[in-house]
Amino acid sequence: MKRELFRLIAGQVCLHACMTGMRMATPLMALRAGESAASVGFLLALFALTQVFLALPAGRYADAHGLKKPVAWSVAMACLGAGSAAVWPSFQILCFSALMTGGATGAAIIALQRHVGRAAQDVTEMKQVFSWLSVGPAISNFIGPFLAGVLIDYAGFQWAYAAMAVFPLVAWAWVCKTRELPAVVNPAGHVPTSAWDLLNDTMFRRLLLVNLFLSACWDVHTFVVPILGHERGLSASSIGSILGGFAIAAALIRFLLPIVVARLQEWQVITAAMLVTSALLGIYPFAQGALGMGICSVLLGFSLGVVQPMVMSTLHQITPEPRHGEALGLRLMGINASSVLMPMLFGAMGTVIGVAAVFWCVSLAVGLGSRSAYLLRVHKKHE
Repeated sequence: MKRELFRLIAGQVCLHACMTGMRMATPLMALRAGESAASVGFLLALFALTQVFLALPAGRYADAHGLKKPVAWSVAMACLGAGSAAVWPSFQILCFSALMTGGATGAAIIALQRHVGRAAQDVTEMKQVFSWLSVGPAISNFIGPFLAGVLIDYAGFQWAYAAMAVFPLVAWAWVCKTRELPAVVNPAGHVPTSAWDLLNDTMFRRLLLVNLFLSACWDVHTFVVPILGHERGLSASSIGSILGGFAIAAALIRFLLPIVVARLQEWQVITAAMLVTSALLGIYPFAQGALGMGICSVLLGFSLGVVQPMVMSTLHQITPEPRHGEALGLRLMGINASSVLMPMLFGAMGTVIGVAAVFWCVSLAVGLGSRSAYLLRVHKKHE
């Protein structure tokens, strides 16, 4: 399992690095070409928007075909998207590239997460493998933008896009050697149902609600901290360092998770993370300087960084095995819909009630929502 998990993480890193590199390079090229801020915002939204609509079909396809076919299609989509920008770098093609690379990454991640969850031998191993798998995006969030930035400076945008188009091919070289798991056979008399029927399960609804609360915390930090820093008169480098500290902390805690998760249950980790996050968001507006805001950001990174592996482990335990892909698709659809809508909501709230009050509203919501995480303790694995 360890060797196979390493290959899957390496494949995930390469495919995700393609998307993160494109997400950094395409808006920069659009701005240099004279596109408006609104056009650039639309371009960035396309990276997440595709996953809102593609997540459920991708989940069903993964349930039906396993790991390699969904990843192969994702590799083809990502290569086509990045390669098109390398050949025809117009704004319309950049929008097409955003749709293709964003959708490809989402579809591949669903297939990878489904495979890893099924391959785990027990609950403890499931928590550990999801902890290691969650390290991948933290690595690719650095590799993709860094390589794209260097190539843009020294060779130009088209060479950067060409390099991003190579990443998915490397990802396939890692994943294609993975042993496919036996297909899941539905019980006799099984009647196909809609993915939305999963929402009839109380435990699944609670888990999605918890996931949305915590996703909103990521979004409020990413969106509101630059505004708060601007109000406090902080420099751009200080604001960037505050956000960077959050990202580094979220990545570091995931390296430690595989060591400690064997001693803790998922609901304990998620509940504690929500309560700590609620407290930190409540005191964040009182941090006046860069140092205070930086400390709050690092602590928030630690708190929120532990959540995703626990959510993934719980999801695989409370949903039927033949429908893991659909469940993962619903989760990804909710997260990306939140990422599209929350910044607009926070912006409107900040205009009406002030930036500090936005933190306090989210703090209150997450604190109250921790009860849903606590109630996840009674779950039982579907047979």
